[in-house]
Amino acid sequence: MHELIGDITLCILFAWGLGLAAHFSRQPLILAYLLAGFFIGPFGMEWVKSQELIRTISELGLIFMLFMIGLEIDLKKIMRAGPVILIAGGGQLLGGCILGVLFFMAIGLPIDVGGFDALYLCVACALSSTVIIVKVLYEKHELDTLPGRITLGVLVLQDVFAILFLAVQPSLDDLHITIVLLSIARAGTLVATALILSRYVLPYLFHQIARRPELVLLGALAWCFLIGEIAEQLHLSREMGSLVAGVSLSTFPYALEVTAKVTTLRDFFITLFFVALGMTIPIPNGSVIGLALVIAAFTVVSRLSTTFLPLYLMKQGLRASLLPAINLAQISEFSLVVIQTGLIAGHIQSETASAASFAFVVLAVLSTFAIGRSDQLSRYGIMFLKRIGLRDLDRLQAGEGGHGAGHGEPRRIVILGFFRAASALLSEIECRDELMLDQIGVVDFNPVVFSTLSARGLHVTYGDISNVDTLVHAGVGSAEIIILSVPDSLLKGANNEKLVRHVRSLNPTAKIISTADRLSDVEDQYAAGADYVTVTRLTDAQELFAAIEAAENGLLADKRAETDAILEGRREVLP
Repeated sequence: MHELIGDITLCILFAWGLGLAAHFSRQPLILAYLLAGFFIGPFGMEWVKSQELIRTISELGLIFMLFMIGLEIDLKKIMRAGPVILIAGGGQLLGGCILGVLFFMAIGLPIDVGGFDALYLCVACALSSTVIIVKVLYEKHELDTLPGRITLGVLVLQDVFAILFLAVQPSLDDLHITIVLLSIARAGTLVATALILSRYVLPYLFHQIARRPELVLLGALAWCFLIGEIAEQLHLSREMGSLVAGVSLSTFPYALEVTAKVTTLRDFFITLFFVALGMTIPIPNGSVIGLALVIAAFTVVSRLSTTFLPLYLMKQGLRASLLPAINLAQISEFSLVVIQTGLIAGHIQSETASAASFAFVVLAVLSTFAIGRSDQLSRYGIMFLKRIGLRDLDRLQAGEGGHGAGHGEPRRIVILGFFRAASALLSEIECRDELMLDQIGVVDFNPVVFSTLSARGLHVTYGDISNVDTLVHAGVGSAEIIILSVPDSLLKGANNEKLVRHVRSLNPTAKIISTADRLSDVEDQYAAGADYVTVTRLTDAQELFAAIEAAENGLLADKRAETDAILEGRREVLP
C-alpha cells in the first residue's frame, strides 16, 4: 500500500509538472499526462512499480470520464439538430469508417477473428477530440459561429456512434447477426432501464436531498456505478454503463450540479488513467513510428474529405465546409479508450495500440496549431479549391442568375459583417421603416445569412469583409452609410480599426458607424476615420440599470411585458 501511494505521488507530480509546461506552451494536457506516464514507466525511468494497482485505479478515471461525457450529451439538442449537422455527422462517420476499413485492410492489417486491428483503427480515426476542439474554439470565441456549431454537432453524433460500438465490442469474437441483434437488445434494455429510473425515480430522490450537496454527489456516483454494474450483468462493459448513466442524467434538473461535483474527482482519476496509458507506450521502433504517421495522415485526409464534401454539397460554401473539417482533424481521447478496450480484450496487437497512441500525440500537437490558425489555413485552402474548379456560394448564385451575389445597383447603406447586432438591426428596420430594407446591402460569409437574406429579397454579397476586393465588389465605394457591427472578438483576419481604414480609403465621404469592444478602441477608430463608434456594453449597462430601477419600484413585470411586446413577431436571421 505504501508503494502504491508513492507511485501515485510520482504520477501526480510529473503530470502536474509536465502539465504546467503544456499549459505555457498551449499544448493539450492529455499530451503532458501521456508523456509523464512514459517517462516514469517501465519503458522510461522505471520509477513506478505498482502498475497493476495504478491501472485499476485509473479505470475509475475512465468510468468518470465517460460519465461526464454522457452528462454533456444533450439528447434534446440532437433531436433539434438541423439536417446540415445530421447529414454532415452521418457522412463523416459512415465515410470515415468505410475508408478506414478499406485503407487499413489494404496496408495489411487484419479484420477477422483473431485480429480486429483495422476495425478498431477505423473507429478510432472516425472520432475527434472534444477536449482539444472545445478548448481552442472557446479561446477563439468561435463556439457560437456556424462552423463551431457544426463542429460541436458532429462531435455529439460521434459520441453516440461510440456508444453503439461499445455495445457491440464485447461480441466481436463471435459476431453474427444474432449476436449483433442481441448486443443491441442488451444495450436497448440498459438504456431503457436507465431512462425509466432517471425519469420516474431519481427526480423524487434528488429533490429530497437537494439541500445536501454531499448526498447529491454520492447519489450521482451511486447512479453511475449502479448502471455500470447493470451493464456488466448484461454482458456489456461498465464503461458503456457509465456513459449511459451520464446520458440519462443529461437533461436532469440537477445535471449541472452533478457535473460540478464530479468534475474534481474525474480530473484526479482521469489524470491517473492517461498517465497509466502513457506507461504502456513502449519506445517506438521504426515500424510503430511508420504506422503512427500513416494513421495520422489517413485521419487528416479522411476527415477533410468526409466532412468537407457533405457540407459543400449542401451549399454551405467553401469556408463553412472547410473550417469544421480542419477543426475535426485529430484523434479523440475517446479513441484511446476504444483502443485500450480492444487491447485488453485481445482484439488488437500491442504494436497497433502503440502506433495509435503516437498518432494521437502527433495530431494533438498539430491540430492545436491548425485550429488556432484555421482562418489563415482556410484562406489558402479556398484559394486552392477555387483553382481546381470548385465554386463558392457567390459564384453559384451568380451562375443561377440570382441577385444575391452583389450584382445590380449598389446600396445606399452597407452592413459589413452580419452577426446578432446586425440581425437585430434588420428586424428593427423591418418594424419601423420596411421601405429602408431596399436601400440596404449586407456583406458576410455565413451561408445561412446568405441564403436567408437572399430568400427575403435583400441585397447580400457573399464574401470576406477583410478582403478589399470583396469590399469593392459589394459597392462600398458608392455607399452613403457603412455599418461595422461585429465586435473584434468575432472578426477574422482584421479588426474594426483596420476595417475602418480600408473602408475610408475606398470611400472618403461615407458616414462610417463602427463598434468597439474596449473603451481604449474608441479613439483609435475615430482616428482611423470612423464618424461614430458604438460601445454596446454601455447600452447594455443602461438597460440593466433600468431593470434594477424597475425591480426596486415594483415595475419589473411591466418592463418584462414591454420587452415581450418588442420581441413578439420579430423575424431575426440569427435568433
